[in-house]
Amino acid sequence: MTFMSKKGYLWYCCMVGACCMILNGYDSSTFNAVQGSKNFMNYFGNPTPEVVGSVNTAYTVGGVLSGFFISAPISDTFGRKWTIHIGCGIIIISTLVSTFTPATIGGFVAGRALTGIGQGLALPAGPVYINEMAPSEDRGKIMSFWQIFFGLGAFLAYWINYACTQYTAQLGDWDWKIVMLCQLLAPLTIMTGLLFCPETPRWYIQHDNVEAATKVLHMIRDDPEKIQNEVQDIAQAIAFEKEVNNGRYAPLWRDKSVRYRFLLALGLNIGQQFTGQGSLVLYSTIIYKKVFSDNRQIQLINALNSTFGILFTLNATWIADLFGRRPLFLIGAAGMAMCMFIVAAVVTETPTSENGAKAQPVGIATVFLMFFFAFFYKPSWGATVWIWTTEIFPMNVRAQAIAMASQSQSVASTILQQIFPIFLDKKGFYAMYMFGAINVVLFTFVWFLVPETKAVTLEQMDTLFGGVDHTHKGAEILQEKAENLATEVHMVEETKVTPKST
Repeated sequence: MTFMSKKGYLWYCCMVGACCMILNGYDSSTFNAVQGSKNFMNYFGNPTPEVVGSVNTAYTVGGVLSGFFISAPISDTFGRKWTIHIGCGIIIISTLVSTFTPATIGGFVAGRALTGIGQGLALPAGPVYINEMAPSEDRGKIMSFWQIFFGLGAFLAYWINYACTQYTAQLGDWDWKIVMLCQLLAPLTIMTGLLFCPETPRWYIQHDNVEAATKVLHMIRDDPEKIQNEVQDIAQAIAFEKEVNNGRYAPLWRDKSVRYRFLLALGLNIGQQFTGQGSLVLYSTIIYKKVFSDNRQIQLINALNSTFGILFTLNATWIADLFGRRPLFLIGAAGMAMCMFIVAAVVTETPTSENGAKAQPVGIATVFLMFFFAFFYKPSWGATVWIWTTEIFPMNVRAQAIAMASQSQSVASTILQQIFPIFLDKKGFYAMYMFGAINVVLFTFVWFLVPETKAVTLEQMDTLFGGVDHTHKGAEILQEKAENLATEVHMVEETKVTPKST
């Protein structure tokens, strides 16, 4: 990429990594969208809410298994790039399975499980790649595009689906198969883009290849002195972690500082799903059927919501590094709680017509409040949870911790997927009161426990959370090794010059 500036090339590499979230955004919106297709429902024998929940659960279980146990070892051994490549390859296979499965829900479930496995590999590796490439002063801005690309994936899924709903009679079963098949676009784009991206400098240093790491940094940084300092900091931190806190998973529990960070990350990632957004993404079609009767109108609302979601998330690109992560978390939780309480009251306290829909003013108010909820969620608990999670862990457990923390979203989502469709079916919008209360709890959690990480380098996070400075301790270890080596060399030289006794 010689035609790009160094900063331009940095952004290119990070945006290719961020495209991994298009996989998640498109997929999570696809199944939600096609549930509104009568052709889809008829093709699979009109599955019950319990079966719908099991379809999503298959995806989640696949993601949890690969995310918890497979992604990190591959990422640490073969690199972040190869992990993303493998995940994208599996998603290509799963897309073909889901699209062309015979008319049995079991085949579709298998495709969803494969999709989960592919995403479980690629999604943890993406943010690790971005954070290990981006400088600390731009990390929040760049990482916010992770959530923007989720919105872009949802945008594509909903608008493609909306276009297909306009020609349902002509397309037949292809009104949902086209939506599924277009999922091929994202993994093919990512795999092509990665061909022009290097591996991360921190991965190279972890594998004792300082020369390659320095070469990569010269491709994406302008200041030679800062490059040398960055290489030194990374090498010192990794030296400490290998010497004192070695291991793949054990340091997550053995090191008090890392354990505290991991538990906070789990809380934030699980909390992200319990804000209500996860259920809205997966079941907005079913939710809006409680208010509207026309499927085309519902799909248009979904498409517009995904469009505005991208615009709302853009706020994180300048707020996260300007004001910090904590203000975004707190304002977001307060705003989401307000929206959930109000929309629950609006829908539950107004009459329902004979066709099952609400009056037009109630429908307008509901849509406005759901969009307003997204306004608070997208830049805060959408983008900032990923920013915060991916920047707080040391190198030796980064891939593992991010994989496990991010997949805790899937665990939380699985629980909600089993409960929420039934709860919504039985109680309607009273379910939103639950989400409002949860957001109040999340506000309290952040207020008392979550520290600010704005502008802190990856190698300095340890001191922020009460741990030892890995770069300082690593420097001492390297110095001690150098002195020991010098002593050994000196002793060898003395042996050579000392005459043998006769």
